[in-house]
Amino acid sequence: MEGGVHKADKIEFKECLKLTWRQPYILQLAFSAGIGGLLFGYDTGVISGALLYIKEDFKSVKRNTVLQETIVSMAVAGAIIGAGFGGWMNDRFGRRPSILLADLLFFVGAVVMAAAPIPAIIILGRVFVGFGVGMASMTAPLYISEASPARIRGALVSTNGLLITGGQFLAYLINLAFTKAPGTWRWMLGVATIPAFVQFILMLMLPESPRWLYRKERKEEAAAILQKIYPKNEVEKEIEALRASVEAEIAEEGSIGEGSLFAKLKKALSTRVVRRGLIAGVLCQVAQQFVGINTVMYYSPTIVQLAGFAANSTALALSLITSGLNALGSIVSMYFVDRVGRRRLMLISLIGIIAMLALLGGLFFGAAIHSPAVGIAETKYFTNSTCPNFDTEISWKCVDCLKPKSGCGFCAHSGNRLLPGACLISNDATKATCHAGHRDWFTEGCPSNFGWLAIIVLGLYIISYSPGMGTAPWIVNSEIYPLRFRGLCGGIAAVANWVSNLIVTQTFLSLTQALGAASTFLLFCGISCVAFVLIFLLVPETKGLQFEEVEQMLDRDDYKPWKRVSFVHSKV
Repeated sequence: MEGGVHKADKIEFKECLKLTWRQPYILQLAFSAGIGGLLFGYDTGVISGALLYIKEDFKSVKRNTVLQETIVSMAVAGAIIGAGFGGWMNDRFGRRPSILLADLLFFVGAVVMAAAPIPAIIILGRVFVGFGVGMASMTAPLYISEASPARIRGALVSTNGLLITGGQFLAYLINLAFTKAPGTWRWMLGVATIPAFVQFILMLMLPESPRWLYRKERKEEAAAILQKIYPKNEVEKEIEALRASVEAEIAEEGSIGEGSLFAKLKKALSTRVVRRGLIAGVLCQVAQQFVGINTVMYYSPTIVQLAGFAANSTALALSLITSGLNALGSIVSMYFVDRVGRRRLMLISLIGIIAMLALLGGLFFGAAIHSPAVGIAETKYFTNSTCPNFDTEISWKCVDCLKPKSGCGFCAHSGNRLLPGACLISNDATKATCHAGHRDWFTEGCPSNFGWLAIIVLGLYIISYSPGMGTAPWIVNSEIYPLRFRGLCGGIAAVANWVSNLIVTQTFLSLTQALGAASTFLLFCGISCVAFVLIFLLVPETKGLQFEEVEQMLDRDDYKPWKRVSFVHSKV
């Protein structure tokens, strides 16, 4: 049904394959718009690997944790603005111009970053990319939804989510491919110009969304596009369905009344249905970020190095595991979300997340306790490179050597990395000298026997997160608001998600330096425990309920989110 929440099932995916084979124009529409999702995933994922090499080229970045966080998080900050501007542009100028503008922003941002002579220009490029991410995140699925046949709409919209996680996986592959190339990070960031250019050209050849055209009284143009999408015998029926849907939508919008955004928000919050729905929706979105997912997606190679894998190429290769599992989880969620239910899936997901974060914290504590010692003889071997803060009267471990204020690195023992090594001043010359002796050089984490266990637990964290907390919050937010307030409340929840993302991204590295990696993961574990309790107490199950039934449930005097409400559906 036009305007309703449509979720894909196995029958729909089969129908999708049949219909797109018979009418490839549908696939062209969906794929062309879906490149926006690919770019979204690529530009949010690529920085995790590029940051390793940016730190090597710019010493000011290596020494400044806040600057590293800013380079990563400015894309998120830009996305918040881009999403808000994109909503206005979508309504005013249409979906197609919005996607074209997003492509220009992706292209310009990638070029600026690839050519950046100083870190400040990289940040500027990240802001441009963020604008594009924000616009693409809301416009691409909207265009696909409005330009797709109703019976396969869920399947085609679901591909946008797959392309986002696929884009993140592609980013890790591209990062790994350019580890040995001159310019490393410049190529990693610059490659995004290719899909942006391709999508720009494809979108120039495609039409506007028929739904947007119909709302703008350009009904003949809308009908012409529908004739390309539907078989001839279905066109009239779909035009009539579109007319009825648009008229109902306009009527619902009119029921909110005129006035400023704040006036509409005040009216929305005056009803307990909206208040209860908004509490649940915003909670899901904030919890999705505060369980720490983007510390993994944006800083995965750095976490791998903290686990004891020194080489950048090794860190990038192992990070492919987390990205691949995240993409796989998106597929798994399609199968379970309508069978298990949104609320139950989130709670099960959080149990796994809490367990894995607790294990990660324990492993990093164990790694710190069993950190190799700093050997006096080993350190004195490098006579002119000894760490200036090293005190021979005090027993130091590798973790003491790598404390942020020391400005030093750990040159591991040449025969066994777990034996005492040398604590040396951190610079390119010392690093080269250490490598010349067939030793590993550590600046982020210390040699450890716990490294592989940490990678396995990190993978299990992603497996726990992706099918539940990764997808269910968005589905809950698409179902829990009354139709007349869905746009307003959905926008508030989306902003809450992006702002939470920004907070986590901007503080993760600072937390690891201030508290240590173990305490940081345990902090996220504690937050996840709070999220579990709040979701149990405040988020109802919306599985299988019509919009009207969700509204009735939220308006009940005896409303209890943890109690399932049954509705009798009349047979049609």
